[in-house]
Amino acid sequence: MSIALAPPARARAHLNATDLWLARGGHPVLTGVDLTVSPGDRLGVVGENGRGKTTLLQVLAGTLAPDSGSVHRAGTLGVADQEIPAGAGRTVGDLIDLELAQVRAVLGAFEAATLALAEGRPDAERAYAAALAAAESIGAWDADRRVDVSLAALGAVDDRDRPLAGLSVGQRYRIRLACLLGAGHDLLLLDEPTNHLDASGLDHLTARLREHPGGVVLVSHDRALLSDVVTAVLDLDPTSDGRPRTYGGGYAGYREAKHAERERWETAYRDQQNERRRLAGNLSAAQNRLSTGWRPEKGTGKHARATRAPALVRAVHRRQEELEAHVLDVPRPPLRFRMPVLDAPPGATLLRADEVAVPGRLAGPVSVHLRAGDRLVVTGPNGSGKSTLLSVLAGMSTPVAGSVQRGRGVRVGLLAQESPAPSRRRAFEVFETNVGALTPAAHAQEHTHAFPSASGDGDGGGTVGGGGGGGGVDGRGGGGGVGLTQLGLLPSEAAHRPVTELSIGQQRRLDLAVLLASRPQVVLLDEPTNHLSASLVEELTEALEATAAAVVLATHDRQLLRDTAPWPRLQL
Repeated sequence: MSIALAPPARARAHLNATDLWLARGGHPVLTGVDLTVSPGDRLGVVGENGRGKTTLLQVLAGTLAPDSGSVHRAGTLGVADQEIPAGAGRTVGDLIDLELAQVRAVLGAFEAATLALAEGRPDAERAYAAALAAAESIGAWDADRRVDVSLAALGAVDDRDRPLAGLSVGQRYRIRLACLLGAGHDLLLLDEPTNHLDASGLDHLTARLREHPGGVVLVSHDRALLSDVVTAVLDLDPTSDGRPRTYGGGYAGYREAKHAERERWETAYRDQQNERRRLAGNLSAAQNRLSTGWRPEKGTGKHARATRAPALVRAVHRRQEELEAHVLDVPRPPLRFRMPVLDAPPGATLLRADEVAVPGRLAGPVSVHLRAGDRLVVTGPNGSGKSTLLSVLAGMSTPVAGSVQRGRGVRVGLLAQESPAPSRRRAFEVFETNVGALTPAAHAQEHTHAFPSASGDGDGGGTVGGGGGGGGVDGRGGGGGVGLTQLGLLPSEAAHRPVTELSIGQQRRLDLAVLLASRPQVVLLDEPTNHLSASLVEELTEALEATAAAVVLATHDRQLLRDTAPWPRLQL
């Protein structure tokens, strides 16, 4: 959707938002957002699902009014949202004309100014100069060629007579994106623009955004695109003061600053908790002294007891006042992901697939040999059989040709690409059911230290599931097992909600928790970064590097492919 807000502004173009607040259904969505985007700025917007990223773009575009705060825009604006209605009878050419409406208007104004100049109308020279400058500033005469170049690079349909209704959502999106990249807008607002692009399309998008002379606001989970493109990052996830924060220095600067801020937040929270425990201990000790002062040992005289009483009472009052005066103004920091220890017998073959094939789904033969600590990245285009291969390795699909063998008692876990249909049961109940379904052999192999020790947080130790009774939500149930929240994937509030009420990202976190609760010795991950926050993906990647289990990873995530570059590759 292209929105012409004013004639092209170029160097004067800007987008400014001040103290934006917006709530829906009584729940805050935007909480005090501030941002400024000028020509040359490329602002990445990140945050968990449900944090208001798409809502923010709608407010910035002027299609949604905030409850409070202000937005100021100067220059032309191009918006690529995630929904593109086909429209009855509309064609590819209609969509291109709609997206290039600003260009058409500028060229129309130039033609009118040219005619006025030829006819010698009053003030025609000034109007002609202004119209020429406007057309040249956006390269109006070259816009259709730029669109054609982007249509080809993005793999989009370029037949202008094709009906939109016959195209997929991805095809329509690529057409719109090509138009926006070619239209020469001052400002671009893009919502998850990589969702429907292949590798060559991603390269083209990256190059065009990097050379875009105007400003860009980019909502994306694509860490590689953020790393390659943005100059600053607006993070909508919670901070220690409850307000969103903008970080300079590109995506690398954001990661470094975010990590440092997280460390400070956790330290401040821990210090406040420790101080409160100290004050509570002082009060308890003073109360005990008062109690023993009023009940001295036999032989103590009434005078001594009466003499001590006022001082002890004053001490209790003073300790009580100190405790009441201690303000807990640092909120609890977000959870950190904590990977359980996944042990596997070193050197032993855990799983072996020999020349497996599934006609129509996995062209064979494909062979995989996994020992403890092995790493493997499975790559290939869509439809090449990556998901099918992982399903065969997990024992969920049977190959038509070849064989799959696993070692005795070896536990294999698969994180599928899509979450199962959400249940009305609460998240921790789903988790406990899956933990309770572990085989007796799996329980027998549980270790008493399933989690690495965490310094100072009191959560270390314990087994996942423990005694066959589930782990509980808080780490105290299920026969002493570690609970769902101790994995650092879902806070207690989310763990107690029905799965149907969780966001897609939270459901994905629950899937990961269930997988890890089975203590797999072979970990199979199919597009594991889907719907997960950047911080969790980075914590998960680091944990996968260190685990003793064998790990097989199928992904299109460019940053994850970069991070796992040393791992062996299997190209399908």
